[in-house]
Amino acid sequence: MASSSRNDKKYDVFVSFKGEDTRDNFTSHLCSALCRQNIQTFIDDQLNRGDEISESLVNAIEASAISVIVFSEGYASSRWCLDELVKILECKKQYAQIVIPVFYRVDPSDARNQTGPFGISFSKLEERFKENSEKLQTWRKALKEAASLSGFHSFNI
Repeated sequence: MASSSRNDKKYDVFVSFKGEDTRDNFTSHLCSALCRQNIQTFIDDQLNRGDEISESLVNAIEASAISVIVFSEGYASSRWCLDELVKILECKKQYAQIVIPVFYRVDPSDARNQTGPFGISFSKLEERFKENSEKLQTWRKALKEAASLSGFHSFNI
């Protein structure tokens, strides 16, 4: 079980992102910049994704003082990303983890309300999970909560 003391944290920052959208541009630059400052950063650059987020990923989220969520156009089409997001928000409540949203080529209100291009990517996921309305509701609520936090936007690099 993770401790709520920040001194016990294994990572300073956990980065949640949709690989295909940002791995080779924004996310890699962000991680390089953090590492240059000796900030212990966890980035999951595994290419093989299962249905559920792994135990090690859950542990990494719990072991981080800060989570950075890189909202990109495809973020909401990934069950994996949304499950990470739900876990991050649990850690925010349980351990007072700091959560910082970054809006990469996405309007914050589109992420909040699942509209625009961001909403189109979420609707693809909705189609696959239409039988599981409880799961969809959890994801919608998490997106609304996280995208309402104070963060950074206009990353149109």
